[in-house]
Amino acid sequence: MRIADFLSPQAVVADMQARTKAEVLRELSATLARAHPNLREERLVAVLQEREKLGSTGIGEGVAIPHGKLAGMDSLQAAFCVSRAGVDFEAIDGKPTHLFFALVAPENSAGVHLKALARISRLFKNPRFRAAILEAPTSSDIHALIVQEDARP
Repeated sequence: MRIADFLSPQAVVADMQARTKAEVLRELSATLARAHPNLREERLVAVLQEREKLGSTGIGEGVAIPHGKLAGMDSLQAAFCVSRAGVDFEAIDGKPTHLFFALVAPENSAGVHLKALARISRLFKNPRFRAAILEAPTSSDIHALIVQEDARP
């Protein structure tokens, strides 16, 4: 499984406008819905909010991976947004979050969902990669960096 399989270039935003956690979840959902018109923004927001109630998906080092499962989906889908300003996402390290990778999976896909989360988490552990993403000027540059880094052995 490669991230390019579920993250389309249309689902990447280089400069998100959200300033609060609630706005982040809404902007990620809107981005996913624009890239995949069969997905409903309100349902996506609800799924991501429900997961956040269990605890923040802010994993630290400026990264958050909001995620959830949605009935009626046939494949894993993702959105990636960069907040240049940073957002208080209640991350485990208490630092502002800049990199948001939203992942929504079909309701019955535990294995695929967990593999994708692990892959994303591993990718974003690399400080040089995180810095390169923050320096990338456009959405297409960011998507290319993610695909390139994910292709490394």
